[in-house]
Amino acid sequence: MKQFLKQTTASIIGTFLGLCIFLGLTSGALLLLVINLASHQASPLKNKAILSLNLSNLVSDSSSNKSINQILSGDSTGEIKLRQLVEAIERARTDKNVKAIFLDGRNNNNINGYANLSEIRTALAEFKKSGKKIIAYANDWTEKNYYLASIADQIILNPIGTFEINGLSSEPVFFAGALKKYGVGVQVVRVGSYKSAVEPYLRSDLSPANKEQLQKLLSDIWQNFLNTVGNSRHIESQHLQQISENLAVLNADRAKSEKLIDTIGYYDNAINVLKNIDKSKDKNFSPLDMESYIDTVKNKKDSSNKIAVLYAEGTISDGQGNSGEIGGEKFAKEIRKLSEKKEVKGVVLRINSPGGSATASDVILREIKQLKRQKPVVISMGNTAASGGYWIATGGQYIFAENSTVTGSIGVFGILLNLQHLANNNGITWDVVKTGKLSDINTTSRPKTAQEIAIYQNQVNHIYDLFLDKVSSSRHLDKEKVKTIAQGRVWSGQQAKKIGLVDQIGGLNEAIDYTAKLAKLGNNWQLQEYPQVTNWQNIFLQAIPKSTNTSIDAFAQSWQVLEKNWHLLTQLNDPKGIYLYMSYDLNLK
Repeated sequence: MKQFLKQTTASIIGTFLGLCIFLGLTSGALLLLVINLASHQASPLKNKAILSLNLSNLVSDSSSNKSINQILSGDSTGEIKLRQLVEAIERARTDKNVKAIFLDGRNNNNINGYANLSEIRTALAEFKKSGKKIIAYANDWTEKNYYLASIADQIILNPIGTFEINGLSSEPVFFAGALKKYGVGVQVVRVGSYKSAVEPYLRSDLSPANKEQLQKLLSDIWQNFLNTVGNSRHIESQHLQQISENLAVLNADRAKSEKLIDTIGYYDNAINVLKNIDKSKDKNFSPLDMESYIDTVKNKKDSSNKIAVLYAEGTISDGQGNSGEIGGEKFAKEIRKLSEKKEVKGVVLRINSPGGSATASDVILREIKQLKRQKPVVISMGNTAASGGYWIATGGQYIFAENSTVTGSIGVFGILLNLQHLANNNGITWDVVKTGKLSDINTTSRPKTAQEIAIYQNQVNHIYDLFLDKVSSSRHLDKEKVKTIAQGRVWSGQQAKKIGLVDQIGGLNEAIDYTAKLAKLGNNWQLQEYPQVTNWQNIFLQAIPKSTNTSIDAFAQSWQVLEKNWHLLTQLNDPKGIYLYMSYDLNLK
């Protein structure tokens, strides 16, 4: 009894001291948070305000779901939600207080996908049609930032800056040699001659089929870049291609002579241009950052009719899923909630996912189909909606995509790893007792037998056949035709529309408007987003200052690729080991 009391007392004292330490450590952080909240309040718009869009911001479909530790440690890059940014630009078009938009490209990065950039560019084009000005400045212009900047009335480049226009490339990483070196055995089962998700673990280079599909995909995206930029700058796309192939990187003088930019100057020269537009004599003049403007123009529209935008962003994983993943069970629950909300009259499913678990994908698809029986469900594809991402897209009644959206990849695979050689080389062995020759079919201590491989292959074949059926039924295509466009091949959005995988080229706003039309709501509706971020998360995220310095060296980028691929292996948690996934990350550069 004495020992029990002693332990209990010690536990109470320890807990109390821990609480005191916690309060001591966090009180300062909370005080800083309050100060940040006060300073983060949106600045009031001044007359003829100039808005500034920092091109180094990450434009994401949905809000980051950061942990409390990430938030308090300041682990936050500059981030803007795509829909809020597009809505702010649209609002600025008719806002009498807004005279121009400044595209600030001083901090280069290449983190945003072309599909999202296309939606922003469309909004900027509408803004420009109103007669208001767009001015763009950069120390160096990269292709992705210039894709947006090419819409501007005046493009300015630093005198010692460079202009990059060398085309697109994708450089997948292969691990087969390393796995062999360290004694990790790999066997795969797959369907689809273009299903390249397993290639990094089997090969040291791209297969001919994979190289073919990647070449076509990059060519589509690049041609869209040439056509879009060429139309804005009044330059023939063929001439832009010649510049790309012969020059690649231009100095400021050459960029101007080629009519790619309008002015050579420094940042203060760009500020003077803005001051002249604003007719400002303020020596401390600075444009209003877009994040602050977004805070001032939040939609005040109120209606009992709701259009829900449900974001499916990340790898699809079985169960609840971790941060940055689409957990099958958790996401299915979100869909069920929407079906129970009478005020929700229609749903837009915004997909930005390369796929993942076949089981989780089908759990989600079933709930989408159930929801569609009650209210309209429209699909909006972001940068990527491939493999399992396309599997769940078949549940909608209409599909929107951008020209540069990566989609398709209708194929199935499974990776079977064994650690026999790795373990044996380090003195580790196994023995087994079993009731039948297939009892240990899931072991990683040895390679699979021919019979076991055949069993796995039959499962993969079955899932692939189901995939074909779902696409054939939802897209009203003959199954034989689906077979010809499947095979695990990826397509650009523009090609996907031509072959029937997509209904219309358009962004999130077009999908929202179409959903309101299907629901016959007219203008009497209000938008709501799901999954909803809790209030305390919103407060913290708004309070923490955003870091915009996202540049990293080439070695660090390569290391990130390795980390990302390793993390992918830990995400592959399908109970049957069967996946609908597009493995390579098209970080075009």
